[in-house]
Amino acid sequence: MKSSTISEAWLNSLPPTEGYLKNEQAIGREFLLEKGLPSKKDEAWRLSNFNKLNSFLSLPTIIDSEDTKYIFPEKDGNRERIIINPHINPILNINLPNGIEKLNNREIEDNLGKIVKSTNIKNDISVCLNQASSSELLALKVRRNFDHSLEIIIPSIEGKSIATRIFLLIEEGAKLDLLQIFTGNNNSAQNHLIEIKLESKVELTHGLISLGEEKESSSICTLAVEQSERSKYSLHSIHHGWDYARFEPRIIQSQGEASTIIKGLQVTKSKEQIATHSLIRFEGPNGKLDQLQKAVASEYSHCIFNGSIEVPQKAQKTEAAQLSRNLLLSKRARIDTKPELEIVADDVRCTHGATVSQLQDEELFYLLSRGIDNKHANSLLLKGYYDEVISHFPKSAGKWKFIEKLI
Repeated sequence: MKSSTISEAWLNSLPPTEGYLKNEQAIGREFLLEKGLPSKKDEAWRLSNFNKLNSFLSLPTIIDSEDTKYIFPEKDGNRERIIINPHINPILNINLPNGIEKLNNREIEDNLGKIVKSTNIKNDISVCLNQASSSELLALKVRRNFDHSLEIIIPSIEGKSIATRIFLLIEEGAKLDLLQIFTGNNNSAQNHLIEIKLESKVELTHGLISLGEEKESSSICTLAVEQSERSKYSLHSIHHGWDYARFEPRIIQSQGEASTIIKGLQVTKSKEQIATHSLIRFEGPNGKLDQLQKAVASEYSHCIFNGSIEVPQKAQKTEAAQLSRNLLLSKRARIDTKPELEIVADDVRCTHGATVSQLQDEELFYLLSRGIDNKHANSLLLKGYYDEVISHFPKSAGKWKFIEKLI
């Protein structure tokens, strides 16, 4: 079936445009109706498994469903929790901690969609899929001098596709430790669009744990972040267990004088495909970036990383480092990695690199010679490899037992 036919059938399955996202829904649907789904001619999508993408669109978007009781690990006492229950009006009835409030209509109108548009992605299919299907918006403001921890959980529904849209405005001087957890279900699909605006002097530590866990679960997530001067943003992400997943973090340092740290890990098994397509753009001087992307692929699976860094003329004295480190655990597994630097400024320090290797025989032999069996030796080496990313997650994240799932 042609991509245009698939996208048209999916669009026809959606409910009529309505609510305060009506205009956004119309924009996304008109784009998809005109452009259709991506093909191998689209550079950003040419390595995608289109059969898996078509399966993603084959699931009905949730319109009405009985409430489902989810069982989650106990909440950490120092961390507030928001659960986005993916049913009718899931975002309308939530309890917010002191210092966090909902944006009013004027604030939403002034901000929604602007960060995504500033990334200038050609044929932005991921965003349009979310625009077309999202019916509710979680739009929050983190007030000045806020210094607390927040957890946002988004589960899936078996046999259904859900779309969530989140906008966070973090006011000047605030500090936020944000942990987001996405969980899959049997034959389920998730589509997320997250926009975060950091005002001056904001410090945001962002952990994202995305676990498919169940058979034939899929996820597409776009994360767009705008950093003002003297802001600090660190993103630590894990993607595992999805039959098909695509993660697109996009960070714009809008005025320079900002710091960004990105450490990502994706682990694939069986015939899974997980891809990360990142974009970091510096729009002012004295920006800093430290990016590390790790991948582990075994059996017949496929990991993809495409990392783009843009340093225009006005971004003098930028310091950016990007490294892609990958492990192949099977001769039939596949890893594609493409770090990219586009530098116009002449007074910068920018580096990038990529490696693909296997577990070291010398390290494995060392453990085996000390009486550790082969299975546990491999587990120890993998845990050591993962530690550079997972060590940055808060201790409370360990309740999700993601480390055990990765081994």
